[in-house]
Amino acid sequence: MQAFTIDYTEQILLAATALLFVVQTVYYLTLYSRIGRHCRASEAGKVAYTHDLPPVSVIISACNEAESLRLNLESVLKQDYPAYEVIVINDGNDDESDALLARLEKTYPHLYHSFTPHSPRGISHHKLATTLGIKASKYDWLVFTRPDCAPQSPQWLRMLARNFTEGTQVVLGYSNFSQEPGKGRRWVMLYELFNAMRYLGFALGKHPYMGIGRNLAYRKELFYKNKGFSEHLHLPQGDDDLFVNRIATPANTRVEVSAEAIVRINPAGRADNWTDEKAAYASTARHYRGTQRYANGLETATRLLFHAAWLATCITGALHQHWLAAGMGLLLFLLRLLLQARIIGVTARHLGEKGKYGFMLPAFDLMQPLLSLSWKWRARRLYGKQ
Repeated sequence: MQAFTIDYTEQILLAATALLFVVQTVYYLTLYSRIGRHCRASEAGKVAYTHDLPPVSVIISACNEAESLRLNLESVLKQDYPAYEVIVINDGNDDESDALLARLEKTYPHLYHSFTPHSPRGISHHKLATTLGIKASKYDWLVFTRPDCAPQSPQWLRMLARNFTEGTQVVLGYSNFSQEPGKGRRWVMLYELFNAMRYLGFALGKHPYMGIGRNLAYRKELFYKNKGFSEHLHLPQGDDDLFVNRIATPANTRVEVSAEAIVRINPAGRADNWTDEKAAYASTARHYRGTQRYANGLETATRLLFHAAWLATCITGALHQHWLAAGMGLLLFLLRLLLQARIIGVTARHLGEKGKYGFMLPAFDLMQPLLSLSWKWRARRLYGKQ
C-alpha cells in the first residue's frame, strides 16, 4: 500500500504544483491563446475591417546597412498598394548605402532617401533619423520597418491598411526571422514567437503596452501631439516600444497577424545584432507604463516555481516509493506541456511558422528567463543604468 501513500510533505508539494498549474493554465487559455482566437475570428468574418486604402509613408532608418537594404528593400518597394512612399534615412556614411539608394530611386520613383546631420552627443541617432523621416513624409499614416526586414507578401501594406478604421491610430504587426534551417535559428524564432504572443496578446485583450518597429503603423498626428520622442530623448532606445507604450490605448490600437502581413528578418550584419537588440529592449522595459510587465514577470515566476514543484514532488515521491504522489506530479507536468504545445503550435501555424517547437518547450521554459537576465546584464554593460 506504500505506493498509494501520500505523506504531509508530498501533500504540500502537490497542492503547490496544482495551484501553479492553475495559474499557468489561466495564462495560456487567456493571454497566450489570443492570437489564435483572433485569427479564427478574422477568418470567420467576425472582425470588422475597412476597405479604404489611404496613402501611407513607409519609413526606414538605416545605419551602414547597404547589404541589408540590397536584400530586403525591393520587397517594400514592390507592394501592391495604390499610393505610398518609402523614405530611407541613412544614418551612416561608411558603406555604399547612398549609392545603392540613388540607383534604386531611378527605378522606383516612390523611393526617397536622405541622411542625418551630425547630432549633439547624447541624442539617439536612430530617433533623430526616424524623426527626420516623419517630418519628410507626405501622408498621415506612417508605417515603420527596418533595413534587415522584408514583407512576406506584396499585400503587406493592404493588410495593415484594412485596420485603419475610424478611431484606430496604432496598428501592431508580427515579425520573426526568416525560416532557415538550424537549431540556433529555431531557438531565436521560438523566442520571438513567444514574445509576440505576450505583447500582441495583451493588445488583443485591450491592454497594449509596446510595439516593435519592424512592423508597426501609427498616425502622424500622434507623433506631433505627443511631442515626438521628447519624453525619452535622453535614452538611446525607445523610438518604438516606449513610444507605443505612451500612445497606445485600448480604443485606438489594433493588431494585424494575417500571413500576408508578416515581416521576416533577413540579417546581413553581425551575428550578435539580435542580442544587442534584445539588450536595447531590456534597457527600456523598466520605463513601461502599466502593469503588463509585472504580469509577464508573474507568468515567468510561476512557470519556474511550477517546474520546481512538480520535480520536487516526483523526486520526494520516488525516494519514499510513494508512486501515486510522483505520478500525480508527473501528470500535472504532462498536462501543462500538452496545453502549452497545443496553443503555441496553433499560434505558430496561424503565423506561418513551419518549425516544430513541442520538443523544445521544457528547455525553453527554463532558458527564456536566463536569456532575459543575460540581456539585462548586457544592457547595463552597453548603456549603463538609465
